[in-house]
Amino acid sequence: MCRGLRAAIGGRVIARVHQRRSGLRQPFPRGFAKRLTGRRVEAIDRRGKYLLIRLDDGVVLIVHLGMSGRMVVGARRNRFDTHDHVVFETADGPDVVFNDPRRFGLMDLVAADRLDRHKLLRGMGPEPLDTAFTPAVLGAALAGRKTAIKAALLDQRIVAGLGNIYVCEALFRAGISPRRRAGTVGPAQAARLVPAIKGVLADAIAAGGSSLKDYVQADGELGYFQHHFAVYDREGKPCPGCRCGGGVKRIVQGGRSTFFCPNRQR
Repeated sequence: MCRGLRAAIGGRVIARVHQRRSGLRQPFPRGFAKRLTGRRVEAIDRRGKYLLIRLDDGVVLIVHLGMSGRMVVGARRNRFDTHDHVVFETADGPDVVFNDPRRFGLMDLVAADRLDRHKLLRGMGPEPLDTAFTPAVLGAALAGRKTAIKAALLDQRIVAGLGNIYVCEALFRAGISPRRRAGTVGPAQAARLVPAIKGVLADAIAAGGSSLKDYVQADGELGYFQHHFAVYDREGKPCPGCRCGGGVKRIVQGGRSTFFCPNRQR
């Protein structure tokens, strides 16, 4: 999503903002549409699961998609869908439409020099694709933790941005049981797990993400990584590269489905 938006509207001026409701998961900032109008998009990056759209006045637009949100780049249009909550018109390029049926997404504005102290971002762990995220760093964060490793990896204070799908896939690649106590993940396991996390994320990004229900890429196309899942949502199906014969198992942890191979993952 970040890469698609950057290619489409990076460097462009926001000519008009259609704000079609007062808020989503939380209210929009006061004067939201007015503060964005006329601003140039200087850069687009992200922190964890938050998109960061940096503007030419030193303000950052923080966007979270929630469970069903999408930001789609398209041609200018006059009619809006019921769930098109915010529409950004650029001066010399495409529109960007924020559509969110469940309204679990959010948008906020913050000065760039206060970004790291923002309530949504402070306390977040390292980015999994950064070189600073190493087996030693992960091992130190997990030391002494009694929770299951699956739950620990979903904790944004341990590592930023991992979701249920990619944690299941990374644990399978690393051969680590999702039920293993996080504090027992030693140097050998961490040395397998960190490259597995990085590899799963890199492969998923290259495939445009995973489209199961609501997610689409910035150009409206579906992601394709769901066609390459090793274990996620494959209960009862053969485990790739495994001769266990029992197939992928499903359990529930913290209210979320976990998929794994009990034979390969210890």
